[in-house]
Amino acid sequence: MPYFLIVVIVLIALLVFTSVRVLNEYERAVMFTLGRFTGVRGPGLIILWPIIQRMSKVDLRVIVLNVPKQDVITRDNVSVKVNAVVYFRIVDPAKAIIQVANAWEATSQVAQTTLRSVLGQHEMDDLLSQRDKLNADIQRILDENTEAWGIKVANVELKDVDLDETMVRAMARQAEAERNRRAKVINAEGERQAAQTLVEAAKALAQQSSALQLRYLQTLADISHDKSQLIIFPLPLDLIGPLIGRGGTPPQA
Repeated sequence: MPYFLIVVIVLIALLVFTSVRVLNEYERAVMFTLGRFTGVRGPGLIILWPIIQRMSKVDLRVIVLNVPKQDVITRDNVSVKVNAVVYFRIVDPAKAIIQVANAWEATSQVAQTTLRSVLGQHEMDDLLSQRDKLNADIQRILDENTEAWGIKVANVELKDVDLDETMVRAMARQAEAERNRRAKVINAEGERQAAQTLVEAAKALAQQSSALQLRYLQTLADISHDKSQLIIFPLPLDLIGPLIGRGGTPPQA
């Protein structure tokens, strides 16, 4: 009789141990009674009826999903390899268990196909300069596709865009040509502004003869400080005008 009592106590302890569950704050239990969905419970202490009930535990925290590199052909026929990171969380535990067999794997597959589809509609320059817009487009499409599974896609980030060596060299040549073009445009603009300034200065000097004489004296002062043995002395035309008018013969005393 004592042995029978010990066996009964052990069986009861095992039943209690297998019937009691404790869920953390970020966990929920999807309950099934005789195979039928009977609600979502948790967090805290949960008691299951042995044999009759079972539960599937769901984690509600944000999940970081690495999307492997995908071969993408852009709209301008450039072949690249792109990978991404998807941040999602389960907002409806019942749908995540009942509507899909493996929520993580399903989200990963949809993310891969969506990545190739969205990036294939854009040109190569967009992948490098409009990442924020592409991230938003991928996130929106993913969120629409996973909504039926009780999953909310919070964010999508493109990580690496790998190009082959031929394309890298072509882009380097293009960037160099663009830099040369900008340098020439800036140089031409500088020359145009300098010429315009000289024209305005010449007009201002022409309006005032005294200003022209002051400029002449300043030029002489600058020449006097030059240490060179060769000095070019500017001779105003108004001094040699009478000589030119008489055919080059010196005036008679």
